[in-house]
Amino acid sequence: MCGIVGYIGKRDVAPLLLEGLQRLEYRGYDSAGVVITSPKATGLKMVKAKGRVRDLEAKVPARFKGTTGIAHTRWATHGAPSDENAHPHLDAENKVAVVHNGIIDNASELRAKLTADGVEFLSETDTEVITHLIARSQAEKLEDRVREALRHIEGTYGIAVMHADFNDRIVVARNGSPVVLGIGEKEMFVASDVAALVSHTRQVVTLDDGEMATIKADDYRTYTTEGSRTSAEPTTVEWEAESYDMGGHDTYMHKEICEQADAVDRVLRGRIDDRFATVHLGGLNLDARDARTVRRVKILGCGTSYHAGMIGAQMIEELARIPADAEPASEFRYRNPVVDPDTLYIAVSQSGETYDVLAAVQELKRKGARVFGVVNVVGSAIARESDAGVYVHAGPEVCVVSTKCFTNTTVAFALLALHLGRIRDLSVADGKRIIEGLRKLPGQIADILKQEEEIKKLAKRYADAKSMLFIGRVRGYPVAREASLKLKEVSYIHAEAYPASELKHGPLALIEPALPTVAIVPDDDLLEKNRAAMEEIKARSGQILAVAHQEQEKADHTILVPKNEDELDPILMGIPLQLLAYHTALALGRDIDKPRNLAKSVTVE
Repeated sequence: MCGIVGYIGKRDVAPLLLEGLQRLEYRGYDSAGVVITSPKATGLKMVKAKGRVRDLEAKVPARFKGTTGIAHTRWATHGAPSDENAHPHLDAENKVAVVHNGIIDNASELRAKLTADGVEFLSETDTEVITHLIARSQAEKLEDRVREALRHIEGTYGIAVMHADFNDRIVVARNGSPVVLGIGEKEMFVASDVAALVSHTRQVVTLDDGEMATIKADDYRTYTTEGSRTSAEPTTVEWEAESYDMGGHDTYMHKEICEQADAVDRVLRGRIDDRFATVHLGGLNLDARDARTVRRVKILGCGTSYHAGMIGAQMIEELARIPADAEPASEFRYRNPVVDPDTLYIAVSQSGETYDVLAAVQELKRKGARVFGVVNVVGSAIARESDAGVYVHAGPEVCVVSTKCFTNTTVAFALLALHLGRIRDLSVADGKRIIEGLRKLPGQIADILKQEEEIKKLAKRYADAKSMLFIGRVRGYPVAREASLKLKEVSYIHAEAYPASELKHGPLALIEPALPTVAIVPDDDLLEKNRAAMEEIKARSGQILAVAHQEQEKADHTILVPKNEDELDPILMGIPLQLLAYHTALALGRDIDKPRNLAKSVTVE
């Protein structure tokens, strides 16, 4: 959350920074700011504004010129959105400027000490503490001043620092929050996400935790916070600038929903092995002998990634017959879990930077666990920290709510389940059956998306609901969980998800005509059980919208989904409910790509 972008070179910096902030606004959008300088300047010039990047742009004066600068778009943690709390933060002499992603855990303690020493704070943020610590350092080099300040800091940070007395450089540092350098031709960039860089360069260096860098117009160097040089090598970003455009759609969410058939084709491409009815997952580094030593699988994720993990755990149990379950990473890391050497731990994250997941991975590694990553972003922190893993190849996902990455992650889990199953007891015939099902997915997704107009009409019908209930059994329950989350995130309608089997154990008390129920009803061995649950709801005058493979007599409306193999059906059944959430939010006039109180990549606790 929050977005950082910086530049040093010969070009006019303000337009570059504002463009970068626009590309990063999905990471934070309650306030924004920019500070600039140039080799001949005698100080720093800054503009900040509460609101969106467009509000900042309107405040930038015409003569706001420079060739070096840093900028930030904020998602509030310490202090409400305001001009004063917006980044960058300057010291009293307007010499030091800092932008920061993350949370300083000991900010209150440091603020009290600095206040006692006569420092006057102008904001409520934890970030301003860093600014004053750097300003008070007497070290000769800017790098040493930043390093000295960071020794006092406890918490997470990705920071970029400018100093009026060192206007030939920007110093950056990372601990738990991403920082990426972009290498240009006699110019350098820095950002918290490659989205801000790909218009200008695809050569990037990703910093590790505990690493710092100094960028100048024609050079960069990386080193640890202790001062030792490191040898970070550039890599090439696989996504191009056009991947971040809306492509003729009104919103990124709609674009990303509509991209799912192509995205699923990408995650399958080159991985299917027809000869042995299995798949190639080159990033796993797991041979058959090692795979047979796995006695349990534990999947860790947050939000949508956790729900994808729930579907993944079910597929692994069904196809590989290995006990598997999913758990929120944010809970796992705090309950002092028993780490079993025979358990395979899988960390799931769209961005590959989700802090709770990353912290869980680091704790597991410390305890000697084997950890795989299932992530979308190549070279991300979780990808680098994991022993091995699978990239989901969904492409850039800009909308705050995840759609295509969720779907691709579930497909990636199907591939992993098939891989493990064929090593163990899954027959060739069943392997071929699953492969044929996987091959059908892109076409079936395209067929579902053709129903958009019908789903849009249903969304308008249900948009007046104050609350909705989502139910499903076994394979359908994670789908209900994810659909409930999507509706909450983007429309702000309260929604709950329950196993359909739990209705009579409490939630049935909520059923009334004003509470619509969305029922996930796959045509599998639990079909009659799901129909019985709908009977219970109709007996109490509840409205029902079913997502099913055939018309449901007890439902008021049914969205039909193409039938695939039983194990793969959950991958498809959530897609029409993404459209339902989208069009419900559209009918209510919500800011679909930037829901209130949320940001895309949660890199703080």
